[in-house]
Amino acid sequence: MKKNILQKIWGFFDERYGVGELFEKEMCKKIPNVDWTYCFGGATLFFFQVQVITGILLLIYYRPTIDEAYNSVINIINNVPFGWLVRGFHSWGSNLMIITLLLHMTRVFCQASYKNPREMNWVIGVGLFSLTLVFSFTGYLLPWTQLSYWATVVGTEIPGSIPVIGPYLKEFIRGGESITQYTLSRFFALHVIVIPAMLAGLLGLHLLIVKTVGISEPVAEMKKREKRS
Repeated sequence: MKKNILQKIWGFFDERYGVGELFEKEMCKKIPNVDWTYCFGGATLFFFQVQVITGILLLIYYRPTIDEAYNSVINIINNVPFGWLVRGFHSWGSNLMIITLLLHMTRVFCQASYKNPREMNWVIGVGLFSLTLVFSFTGYLLPWTQLSYWATVVGTEIPGSIPVIGPYLKEFIRGGESITQYTLSRFFALHVIVIPAMLAGLLGLHLLIVKTVGISEPVAEMKKREKRS
């Protein structure tokens, strides 16, 4: 019975919009004979999706004020059904996203996949990596613990050491001379709206270029093909 309903729904959309042909055209493609190291890009995309989904769930209960932020996180962990699990996925997912992205970029660099015609995708990838680090840094302050507070103090001191503009840049990032409610509000806005939107835009462009120029062949496969020719 369920299969019949699904078939009718699929048939409805396929008849009117040709989704079957579109699905076959986009998904059924021949790709190079690659190894497991090519999975790091997909893994990074997966962890980004985990971050978005779990982040939305956490937003339901999180309160971005210095008086309530920490207590709201404790409430999520201890009282909200499966809140500890959602927060765990969000916390560990951020670390795994950085690790898989770093491994993905290492693979691209070591196998020279950044060369023509993929130079722009490498530049976009560097931008995605930089945004991911900022994404993680802004989210680290949100629980408003002693560790996150002092980590933010140290982290914002780094741009403050830049000659001439450093002190102004530090004050701009913090929203003042010290870490206050203004800092938490800025980091919250960056973490849940600005940076995810920028990441999604760059990621869409990144995938569009991959779709256009294709996946690069492993160096070993290219050498084999050159010997045969």
